[in-house]
Amino acid sequence: MEAQRFDTGKVASGAYKAMLGLERYLHECGLETKLLHLLKLRASQLNGCAYCIDMHWKDLRAAGESEQRLYGLDAWEESPYYSDRERAALAWTEAVTRLSEGHVPEAVYRAVQPHFSEKELADLTVAVATINAWNRLAIAARTPPGTYQPPAGAR
Repeated sequence: MEAQRFDTGKVASGAYKAMLGLERYLHECGLETKLLHLLKLRASQLNGCAYCIDMHWKDLRAAGESEQRLYGLDAWEESPYYSDRERAALAWTEAVTRLSEGHVPEAVYRAVQPHFSEKELADLTVAVATINAWNRLAIAARTPPGTYQPPAGAR
C-alpha cells in the first residue's frame, strides 16, 4: 500500500466543504439513505475506490443492511435481493458512472422513469456525480481505507 499523497480536506478545504455541501443536500433531498449508500457503494466498486468501498459498506451495515445484499451487489442484476426501484437506481448509477461506454442510454433512462419522479431522478444523478467526484479525489490522493467509522446513530 502506498502512502497517502495529500489530504484534500486540509489542502483544499474550500473544495472539500463544497463537496460536504452536496452531501448535506443529498441527505435532505428525500431519497432513502440506504439507497444513497447502495449506489455510492456500487459506483465506488466500479471505480475501484477502496476508501469509499470501505466507507459505504460500513455505512450500510450501520444502517442495518444485510451482508447478503452487500455481497451480492457486484452481481445485482442476477441477485434477487433488490427491489425494482433499487435495480433502476443501480442501472442508472452504472450508466452515469460509465459515460465512456456510450453515455447514458435511452433504454436505461426509460427504465428508471417509472421508479423515480423527475426531481428524484435529478437528485439520483447528483448523488452519482458526487460519489464519482469523491472516488476520484480519494483515488488520486491515495486515501488509505480502513480508518473510517460510521457516525453514531447512523441508522
